[in-house]
Amino acid sequence: MIVGPRPRRLLLALHLSCSVGWIGVVCAYLVLAFAVPATDDPEVVRAAWIGMELIGWYATVPLALGSLATGLLMGAVTKWGLLRHYWVLISLVGTVVLTAVLIMHMPSVTAQADRARTLGEEDLLAMGSDTTHAVIGLVLLIGIMMLNIFKPRGVTRYGWSKDRAARAASRPGSTLSGG
Repeated sequence: MIVGPRPRRLLLALHLSCSVGWIGVVCAYLVLAFAVPATDDPEVVRAAWIGMELIGWYATVPLALGSLATGLLMGAVTKWGLLRHYWVLISLVGTVVLTAVLIMHMPSVTAQADRARTLGEEDLLAMGSDTTHAVIGLVLLIGIMMLNIFKPRGVTRYGWSKDRAARAASRPGSTLSGG
């Protein structure tokens, strides 16, 4: 199914807003994550962990799910399809994996935030940070974004067979067979 230009642009705007927003909140999360080892103020550590939990659950997870949902919808209703081009397939798999890892990781962030709420000053200063997941996630999100901007050539086997069937159906004298 192919939608008209106005609905497609609206859907694209929603998708880009969620996707770029996801990158933005990961950057905000990283600011807090880098603040933990950089400070000798236990209240900054406490606030950073609580902030990472809030950003994670109330911004990062919803934007990741929004990006995934709008991306699936874009693939379903535009000429790009979900399985036709390698860049779309790689973006889809990457987004699914990143979203799943994020959702599985967030309970540990909540546990650390809960610890930070109750620990004393010395223990707070000994807490580690959570930069690894966020840095890897940010790099992969930027990679997916670049893939979607540059759209390298390459059609999957499924896309090739769909294109071949469409060309055959458009030839004069050809008939479409049901199936």
